[in-house]
Amino acid sequence: MEFIVEDGKQIHEDCSRLVLPALSIGNVGQLAVDLLITTLRAERIGFLDDPFVLPCIGNDAYWPTHQGELALPLEAYDSSPNGLSLIQQRSPVVKGMMIEFAKNMADFAVASGKKHVIILSSLDFGRWQKIDMSSGLQTYYLSSSNPDGTDSLCERLGWKKLPEYQPDQRCWKYLRSVAEGDSAAVDSMPAEDDFTEEDYYPSLPFSALFSFFKAKGLDVTCLLCYCSEGDNISDATHLAEATCKLLEIGSDSQGECADWVIPLSWKTLYGPPPDISMF
Repeated sequence: MEFIVEDGKQIHEDCSRLVLPALSIGNVGQLAVDLLITTLRAERIGFLDDPFVLPCIGNDAYWPTHQGELALPLEAYDSSPNGLSLIQQRSPVVKGMMIEFAKNMADFAVASGKKHVIILSSLDFGRWQKIDMSSGLQTYYLSSSNPDGTDSLCERLGWKKLPEYQPDQRCWKYLRSVAEGDSAAVDSMPAEDDFTEEDYYPSLPFSALFSFFKAKGLDVTCLLCYCSEGDNISDATHLAEATCKLLEIGSDSQGECADWVIPLSWKTLYGPPPDISMF
C-alpha cells in the first residue's frame, strides 16, 4: 500500500486517531464517514493506492464548488482541530484478498503514527438474534481493551458488546493467528462452503481489520449497527453520532454533533428526481 500526499498538503502528526469504514450491508460505514468528513470539514491530504482494492473514479462527493477534483477508491482526510484522520473507501476489496488488505491497512496505520483506530460497519438485520428496539437504534461494539472484547467507556455510553465475538471460535482464532504472523494458520481457515452460522461475523471485513490493527498493538474500537438494504441515512447518522461520543468531539459536552452537514453527493443518493413531464 502506497500513500500519496496531495500537492501542497502535509500529514498532521497530531492526528493520532483514525476512523475508517469496513464495507458491509447498506454501506453504512461509508455513509457515516461521509457525514463526519463534511461536518468536521476535514481536509483531504492524500490517497492510498492498494492493489487489493478495485479501481473506481467519480466526481467530488462533498463540496458544492466545482473545482474539478475527483474521488478515488481510498482517500485520506485530516481534521487537525480534532486530532483525527479519516479514510474513505469507495470500492470493495478484491474477493479473497481481505486478509492482505487488512495487513496493508494496519501497516499504514502504524507507519503514520496512529494510536486509536475506530472501525465503522453494519450487520445484516436478518441475522439479529435478540432484537430490542425499545430504545431505538442499538450500537454494538467490539474493543481491543480486554481479551473478551469489552470496554468500560463503551459500556458507560450504553452500548452493548457484540455477543457473537468469541475469541476461541475457529474463525476468530484463525484471524488472530494470521494477524500475529503464525504461518501455520494460513491453511486452517474453513472453506466458505463449510461456514456455519457462527462463522458469519468473523468472515466480515470489520473482523479482519480489527484483528490486524489489534495485532499491531493499536487501540481498536469497532462501532456496529444492524440494518437492511435501503435508505440507510438514519443508520449512518447513528454511527456518526456514536463516533462523536466515543471521541468526545462535537458541539457540546456530550460529544453530540447537532448540526450535521449533508454531503453534496447525498442529494442524488437514490438517483435524480423524477422527470416532471411524466405527470
